[in-house]
Amino acid sequence: MQSIHLKPDDLDEQTRSFEQQALSQPLFLNSVPKSGSHLLRNIVRMFVPVEQQYSRDFIQYANLKEHLDAFDGPPAKLSWGHLAFSDISAITTSPARKILLVRDPYSWVLSKARFMLSDELTGELDILKKAPVSADQLINMVIFGIHRTNPGLKDTFTHNAVAWLGTDVFLVRYEELVSALSKLDGPDTEVYFRDLLDACGIAMPDDWRERVRIGSDPARSGTAKQNLSGKISSLPAELSALQRELVDFACPGLRKILGYG
Repeated sequence: MQSIHLKPDDLDEQTRSFEQQALSQPLFLNSVPKSGSHLLRNIVRMFVPVEQQYSRDFIQYANLKEHLDAFDGPPAKLSWGHLAFSDISAITTSPARKILLVRDPYSWVLSKARFMLSDELTGELDILKKAPVSADQLINMVIFGIHRTNPGLKDTFTHNAVAWLGTDVFLVRYEELVSALSKLDGPDTEVYFRDLLDACGIAMPDDWRERVRIGSDPARSGTAKQNLSGKISSLPAELSALQRELVDFACPGLRKILGYG
């Protein structure tokens, strides 16, 4: 088993400082793990009353039966997780608006590798932090998986992203979200966040930029790259040409169907 240790944030207090409108329909933020889940979650939290935020856990297939009340009501609730597609997943989440967050598989590999090496993740994979495993070896483990311990890129993206496509999900690409945040005062960014909030069933308030700035502050995300501790500096800034070919070999057509490349 793996355990994640993150510092608590102050977003409940920050959210309460703004006038909020109640959600009229459940909202579920689904994502591929290590695709910017906390970033999207923290932004959306700033637009939803704290009393309607279902914050017990990240909802996954393994614990879905424990969190069925995230999708009932009233009141409608905002929830989040890494939920693989299945008959039970589709049925349980059917009342909710669904956002699906993905990341370019090339950068996802490095994001997953950094987290595996970080002090914030403890458990079965701790041996990798102490063993003489090179950065290139770890990257290959992320791409192809570790037998019975950690799923690889193909299994992760197949079940957590691709299988949801074509259903009633609104697709968000991490890179486009980050780009919009870097141009927060631009007119195109207003269109971007209006579309996102509309997909969430949230009317855009006049103070939306201030809320987005607070929610997207890396200091409030325990999983932001700059807030991770441990041996993560041993990893490269980007994949080599060969490693990108390995990603394409492991899951051909993946980047294209997600809108990359």
